[in-house]
Amino acid sequence: MKEPSAGLGDWERTHDCGALTDKDIGQRVLLMGWVWRRRDHGGVIFIDLRDRYGITQIVFNPQRDPTAYQQADHLRSEYVIAVQGEVEARPEGMVNPQLPTGTIEVNCDQLRLLNRSQTPPFLIEDQTDAGEEIRLKYRYLDLRRPRVQGNLLLRHRGYQIVRRLLDERGFIEVETPFLTKSTPEGARDYLVPSRVNPGQFFALPQSPQTYKQLLMIAGYDRYFQIVKCFRDEDLRADRQPEFTQIDIEMAFVREDHVMAIAEDITRALFAQLRQIDLLNPFPRLTYREAMERFGSDKPDLRFGLELKDIAAAARASQFQVFHSVLDSGGQVKGINAKGCSGFSRGQIDDLIAFAQGLGAKGLSWIKHTDSGLESSIVKFFPQTAQTQLIEALESAPGDLMLFVADQPKQVAQVLGALRLELAQRLSLVPEDSWQPLWVSQFPLLERDEEADRFTAVHHPFTAPLEEDFALLDSAPADARARAYDLVLNGNEIAGGSIRIFQRSVQARLFQLLEIGPEEAAAKFGFLLEALDYGAPPHGGIAFGFDRLITLLANEDSIRDVIAFPKTNKAVGLMENAPSSVDLGQLRELGIRSA
Repeated sequence: MKEPSAGLGDWERTHDCGALTDKDIGQRVLLMGWVWRRRDHGGVIFIDLRDRYGITQIVFNPQRDPTAYQQADHLRSEYVIAVQGEVEARPEGMVNPQLPTGTIEVNCDQLRLLNRSQTPPFLIEDQTDAGEEIRLKYRYLDLRRPRVQGNLLLRHRGYQIVRRLLDERGFIEVETPFLTKSTPEGARDYLVPSRVNPGQFFALPQSPQTYKQLLMIAGYDRYFQIVKCFRDEDLRADRQPEFTQIDIEMAFVREDHVMAIAEDITRALFAQLRQIDLLNPFPRLTYREAMERFGSDKPDLRFGLELKDIAAAARASQFQVFHSVLDSGGQVKGINAKGCSGFSRGQIDDLIAFAQGLGAKGLSWIKHTDSGLESSIVKFFPQTAQTQLIEALESAPGDLMLFVADQPKQVAQVLGALRLELAQRLSLVPEDSWQPLWVSQFPLLERDEEADRFTAVHHPFTAPLEEDFALLDSAPADARARAYDLVLNGNEIAGGSIRIFQRSVQARLFQLLEIGPEEAAAKFGFLLEALDYGAPPHGGIAFGFDRLITLLANEDSIRDVIAFPKTNKAVGLMENAPSSVDLGQLRELGIRSA
């Protein structure tokens, strides 16, 4: 086969590879794309020609054009070609109903080789056995797979839906700086040295938090931005060092106003991208309710297995383990694993080991059988206590009751995780079910025992509930925040708050966080000063767009919906980044190599 053409010349594509149907039979067309598959059937060569729009079958018949046929004999996977020919109906019995183009084929009489390809390191197909590492190294090939292309097209459509909706609601899109000031927002900053200001550093933004607040102070009322954010933190399947947010801020609003906009966005995305109608309105739980019932601040509501307090039954028993925990201010809670009384001792031991792996001192259990309650600890429960257990857990013969006794935080952590584990083992999570909810009124502060100081649960600009203002002086650990998270199927997909808009309140919170006046002025002086110039009440929310698209695409990892993601060690395998740089570049920046 002769060398590839230097270009397209006067050839111009008439259709993409997903466009032709039986309505085009008889037309002369010119298609371009990649060779996906090549088949030689009894002297006739068939090529599946692929582009991002679809696949069209091309036929090379020596009786129609022997030159094109001879050229086609040399084609291999991923060669780039252009073909001209006539659209014909596929012969009877050769129709492919799985393809939009499956009723036709193009009988080629002219072929132009545009470029050759080396043999790809993996098949360009949805079902590939290539590991993630090799796919990320050759990401430009991985991006050719229809599944990955579909994810990026879904993401693109999601962008447009969000932009149209917010534009219709009076929001304006404003870009904020990527080179900004390092401020504490919960994770490490990515730092950028300044050559023209030796010894000084910019930080890449963890979020546009202070800028969007400044836009509200500037009077812009309704802002949004689909923006890249950066956090230097340990990674996992749903985290990347650079990620995308739908960032929203509104002035003169309460929590309900922000939540309504966020619900509209979520419902629009699911309705238009997946034809799924979500609840209207979304249910709401306070943080306290979520932790008490589900042991999690992002509960999955697609199944039951709620946590139940069995303190009364524990008090009525003679089981000293439970008594000592209750006497020390702890909790005793349980889960009813419906229909699991037939679990073997080995299966129960697995659950005990799972709980202990999460820090539990143990996991007590009682089987509810037709003969009554069975367990080594039943002897400590008189009939009154047994009745209270059964009533508290709504147990019936055939059930398995599981108990954890510890301090509230540990009980929630263990039983919350055990609830999810049981749901997976028992296949309790229904297919294609979507359960959104709001979780609100989080604690404003939490104690960092190692540092012996308070930290902000969300960020230091979150306002306390108005009725909890007095607690900032008397019991700051009990103060609740005007913060809210949007949860979907156990995933936090958005989070936000009503912001502090008065300098005196912001200064008080900094004081509680042990950010002194000098540090506050150095890190946040521009915001504190702006609060003195007529700052309106305001609040907002930010969606984790990567995570949301991951759910919509039914993928497990956000790396599958990002064009060029990093590994879980924050490495770009394709471009080999990060990498060392020239010593001359470092000297220009005033940086000495370690």
